[in-house]
Amino acid sequence: MSQNIDLKQADSKVFTASLNDGLLDIFLASFVLMFVVALFLSRYLGDFWSAFIFLPFWGLVYLVLRWLRVHVVNPRIGTVKYGPIRRKKITAFTIVMLVLNILFLLLGIVAFIIPSVTGWRFILAFGAQVLILFSLGGYFLDLKRLYVYGLMLALAAPVGEWLYQTYKVPHHGYPVTYGLLALIIFLVGLAKFITLVRNNPLPPEDLSLLETNNG
Repeated sequence: MSQNIDLKQADSKVFTASLNDGLLDIFLASFVLMFVVALFLSRYLGDFWSAFIFLPFWGLVYLVLRWLRVHVVNPRIGTVKYGPIRRKKITAFTIVMLVLNILFLLLGIVAFIIPSVTGWRFILAFGAQVLILFSLGGYFLDLKRLYVYGLMLALAAPVGEWLYQTYKVPHHGYPVTYGLLALIIFLVGLAKFITLVRNNPLPPEDLSLLETNNG
């Protein structure tokens, strides 16, 4: 029994360390940024295209972060091969997230069809969905900061609406709340990435190979 607990703890520590390079945080920040930029683009592109245009943007961000992981992170800390415990947890996480996203999508369509589901009801429902998704991510991925991100994202819309109704902040206050949140998450990720690079210098053989390629 104690051996199984030790294996789970070791698996959790290794997996958490592999996601502690800040790249996931930077990608999440690019996702949150959509709630800021899309508001200004919708005036010219419409609601659908202002959101759709972020798909190639996220693809570009993913490719850049993937390059950083392969050429900057992995040479410093190595690569991680997940064991059966972690693979099962990732599979369960993927299935649960897929089912919930489909469910929330259907609920969103219903909310647009039913006129009574507007205003604060819609905002609170959206916040609850975000909190559920990020809490599940924090649980399955053993990343405690995802709980914090989920809570801040869930509060962003209500706080933005309050700013709009109280101080008449444009676009329901979303550029302020989501913009600040995107900046916070990005800075957390950037700090983690810089710390990793500073604390894990390249091995001598990698430095020699880098100098040869640059020469």
